[in-house]
Amino acid sequence: MILGVIEDLTSDAFLGGLLQISQPRRGYRAGVDPVLLAASIAAKPGQSVLELGCGVGTAILCLGRRIPGLALTGVELQADYAELARHNANANNLPLRVITADLRALPADLRQQRFDHVLMNPPYFDRDTGTPAADPGRDTALGGATPLADWIDIGARRLAPQGYLTLIQRIERLPEALAALQGRLGSIVIRPIAGRSDRAPGLFILRARQEGRAPFRLLPTLVMHQGAAHDADKDSYTAQVVQILRNGADLPMAC
Repeated sequence: MILGVIEDLTSDAFLGGLLQISQPRRGYRAGVDPVLLAASIAAKPGQSVLELGCGVGTAILCLGRRIPGLALTGVELQADYAELARHNANANNLPLRVITADLRALPADLRQQRFDHVLMNPPYFDRDTGTPAADPGRDTALGGATPLADWIDIGARRLAPQGYLTLIQRIERLPEALAALQGRLGSIVIRPIAGRSDRAPGLFILRARQEGRAPFRLLPTLVMHQGAAHDADKDSYTAQVVQILRNGADLPMAC
């Protein structure tokens, strides 16, 4: 038990063991998605980064491990997950300020700040159409009450001039995301993500820029696995994905 917050935890290795993350055994558990999100952020030492809905800190700590010297801030609604994010930052010796707050009611001092990068992994499912998960923490992470458009609006407001907003989301919500960006951010880049080369993308990573004027770009699809089907006896990740997940390589958001 960590600080009396959640009793049943696991300690999981990310980036080939460069990062150890404590997370609930039965609540929302981070997988590869936050690692891919972090890998897509082209931050530079000395820049400021904000993650909205940071959970136990997996994405922003992966970024902090890959790129030293960043000023990291995370916002998390659920107090027990926020406390785990603080614990994980301390355990990995990474500087992360975690604010427990609803992103729709950010503290006044945070509303005065602007960041070079804002990243987010909003709930994948629309609460109005989905079935709630049994675990409250998992339910909030997968289908929170805040609409995707609000996530994007709030993130855009926290960007510094020429700052980047980056998110990962299910492919069917791409039109919703693009509509929310209309008239707000530009230089939009999309990286589709597919499980295998013969399958349609199921996820996408989107990057947009404050005051960006570059034309829209659709990048080649990131393919996660080799072969046509899962083989329990083999590691089927493609070479590029192996480099990202285990060696902390970046995922370029440019051709």
